[in-house]
Amino acid sequence: MGADESQAERRRVIRERVTAEGFLRIQDLAEEFGVSVMTVHRDFDALQGQGWLRKVRGGATAMPSTVFHGDVRQRMAAMADTKRMLARAAVELIPPGSSVMLDESTTCLHLAQLLAERAPLTVITYFQPVIELLTRRPGINLIALGGEYFPAYDAFLGLYTAEGVGKVRADTLFMSTTAISHGRCYHQSQETVQVKRALLAAASRRVLIVDHTKFTRQGLYTLAPLTDFDLVLVDDRLPAAEQRRIRDDGVALTVVHR
Repeated sequence: MGADESQAERRRVIRERVTAEGFLRIQDLAEEFGVSVMTVHRDFDALQGQGWLRKVRGGATAMPSTVFHGDVRQRMAAMADTKRMLARAAVELIPPGSSVMLDESTTCLHLAQLLAERAPLTVITYFQPVIELLTRRPGINLIALGGEYFPAYDAFLGLYTAEGVGKVRADTLFMSTTAISHGRCYHQSQETVQVKRALLAAASRRVLIVDHTKFTRQGLYTLAPLTDFDLVLVDDRLPAAEQRRIRDDGVALTVVHR
């Protein structure tokens, strides 16, 4: 096995192990693979840059994003019926001839599957599965935003993507979030927050689409309060008490029923 192949295989193993085990020690990996500590440091640097782990003293921890964002197929399967129901409600908000932005959530990927029925549309996104889905789709004018590719999200994120967002404007933004706590949205990476804040600034109407499980999770970086959105769509399994708290905060909340 060549040096490049050996490096790729080692990083694949590290990525899978840190996701499964939660923490890996640099010294243990160096001994296991028969490489230097500095080589493992370089592996960690590369994987951290891609969003798979976070370096800490003496090792690395799994990024929560690898749980929420690691595999698009797994994410599409999670809460799939609820996401399809929310996507069906969301597509009714889109008039033909308008422009929409979609973030890197699988909820918006479900929505993207319905967009052809609202054509003609202009769709702006940086999420690779949506780009692939809508490429050459009749009636869809697709604007794909580039930047640094993050395999853990299957999306382009970071500074260059955020700058690209700043050069366009959409009638409606559809977005989801990793976690909602005390009336605020949270995400697990600064790169994600950077791009999503740019999206919020570039849309005339901002719609947050979330299933009820997002209200039981915790996030690391603050994105925005719920009051920054013109509308929040949620499924009917969100407890009534939580619905009241959200509305009492002045948030426009629509509960989508099965």
